[in-house]
Parts: sequence; C-alpha cells; structure tokens
Amino acid sequence: MTGSERLVITCGGTGGHFYPGLALARRMMERKGQVLLLLSGVNSESQRRVAENFGVPVAVLPSMPSPGKNPVRWCRFLWGLVRGFQQALREFRYFSPQAVLGMGSFASLPVICAARWKKIPVFLHDGNARVGRANRMLSKKAEFMGVAFPAVNADAIHCPWEASGMPLRPELLHAAQLTREEAVVRLNACYGSALKPDRATLLVMGGSQGAQRINEVLPVALRILDPASPLQVIHLTGANKFDAVQEAYTHVAFPALVLPGCDRMELPYSACDLVLSRSGGSTLAELALFGKPAILIPYPYAMENHQYDNACIFVDAGAAVLLEQSGCSPERVAELLRDYMENTDVWTLRAARALSLGKPDAADDMIDRIFHRPEA
Repeated sequence: MTGSERLVITCGGTGGHFYPGLALARRMMERKGQVLLLLSGVNSESQRRVAENFGVPVAVLPSMPSPGKNPVRWCRFLWGLVRGFQQALREFRYFSPQAVLGMGSFASLPVICAARWKKIPVFLHDGNARVGRANRMLSKKAEFMGVAFPAVNADAIHCPWEASGMPLRPELLHAAQLTREEAVVRLNACYGSALKPDRATLLVMGGSQGAQRINEVLPVALRILDPASPLQVIHLTGANKFDAVQEAYTHVAFPALVLPGCDRMELPYSACDLVLSRSGGSTLAELALFGKPAILIPYPYAMENHQYDNACIFVDAGAAVLLEQSGCSPERVAELLRDYMENTDVWTLRAARALSLGKPDAADDMIDRIFHRPEA
C-alpha cells in the first residue's frame, strides 16, 4: 500500500460483527493505510475502548435498533438512521475515505447510506454461511461482498461475492504455530493449573457469554466416562456462569481448568485436541486456523438459524460432528467423547480437514479487493 489509502469500516451490534472489523482495521494500519472505525449499537462504548487499546481511530454513532413490525421500533429505527447518517457525513468530511466497508447488521446502514450519498464505493463482509438480512439488502448498492464461508443463500446476494474467509486477530494468526507443549506450559503459568501435555485435551466453550446448555451438560457427561480415561478439560463458561460451572467440576474426576473466559485464546486452541462449542462464524474460522476437530452445537435461536448453516459447512467437509441442542444430552456427549478416545485416526483426519478450511489471509484479501479492484 502507498499509505494514502483511506478506509472507513462500520460495524456494531455483537462481537461477531465488531471483532472481524477490528481485525481488518488493525491489518490496514499494519500495511500503513489509514482507517476509521465507525461503531453503533448497545456495545459501542465497550467496543470503542477495545479498539482504542490497539490504537485504532474510532467514532461512535447514535444507536439504532433493527427495524421491526412494532411502529415504535420503526420510529426509533428511522430516527437512528437519520442521526447516524448526519454524523457519518461529518466524519467523512474530516476523514475523506476512498471506500467504506460494512461488516453486517443494520447498525451499518447509516454509514452505507452516507457513502452512497457521497458516491464513495461500498464493500460488505458477512461472517456467516447464511448472509444476513441487512447485507442482503445492502448488496444491491455494493461493489463486492466477502463472505466467511460459501454462501448458502447466494441467490439473495445482488453484487459480486466470494468466500474470502473471516478476518482474525493478529495474535491468533501469529500464534497458530505454537506447539501443544508450549501452550500447556503457558496456560499453567498464567492460571496456576496442572494440565499435562500428554493427556487428550477437550476445549469447551459457548461464545463470549457462555452457553447454558453446554455448561449444564458437560460436567454430567464427564462423570459418565471412565475416570481412568486419559482426558483433561479446559472449559470457558462465560462471565456470569462461572461459579455454578466451577462448582459442578468439583464432582468431575478429570483434571480441569475452568475459566469465565480467556483473553489469550491462542493458548487453549493450541493446547487442545478436540473442541466442543457453538458454531458462530469467528469460532469456526479460528478452529480452521488451528486445525481442530469439533463437536458443534449450533445456537438454535440465532437469527435465521445461521449457526446451523455454519456448522454444516464443517460437517460436510468432514471436519466436525453436528450435535443439535435438542439432542445435547449428557449421554450423547459422553458417547461422542468415547468415540474420540477410541477412534483417534478418524478425528485426526477431521483435524486435517478443519485445517484445510482455514483462510489466514482473509484480512489481506479483503483489503486488496477494496483497493486493487479488478476493473481499476
């Protein structure tokens, strides 16, 4: 890059929109480009602090809900759209972007509308196999959309698109070659645990907020297994669920490191052999980066059941086993864990197939697409 490239990235709502946008912003800065992150949504202030910790320039726009059937909600949506549009135009006046990238959700709509008004090229990214409602609508005015996985509803995309992968945090990319032994040593040093590098390690997680069903089922499932099995567990519970899960693990025979969360995810990913988790887009991209086989339990109440579509990408590739929440019983989980320990060759092949799905250059590919368009 020449250093004169200027990109606005707009994202808001959940971490599934924010963290890929932040990863792109950080990569843009590493490449000496100039970037401005425009945030909206209920988490925008906490997200602003995270971005500023990495030196990323940020502005927070007025919050707005997604549209709905309720007339009051529609009025709030339109009011947020107008206010966000006006502030986005002010930010454009100072920053003068050459392109705008929307990371999905209706929180991006005011900035995309302002970009269209100013005739600034619009690009989109979607972090799921099922492209979301906002991106489907916005694609009518976009130059290009990058999708984390092959789109299952490609016929609803109205611009050129490509399965370009999920932009991931540089810390994960740089640590993907960390050995299992090194990761276990560092985890023990960080958290005072006593994990062993020669035991099969299960990583359990349910996203940043945790997953109630997973938290309840796993300790019971582990009590069903033969206590002599060479297994140990890293369980990330979510901040509000830690105490109850930690108590449940006092009745589990296997060594376990139970944490509310982990801000150094490269360590549990590198230390583990098998992952049991939800199937959010970022989680699956990280599993592919580290080459980890998985038991995937899609969150059934995710918008348009998109986690199910994400999981099917990995299941169809032979990288994971699908366990729907309705069938997520302690007995079924214990059965799958026994299968892992008894059929290691099968699960080793799944790990290799997971690794083949990784796209570690996703952020670079998206930036190149924006600033080196084929028609230019």
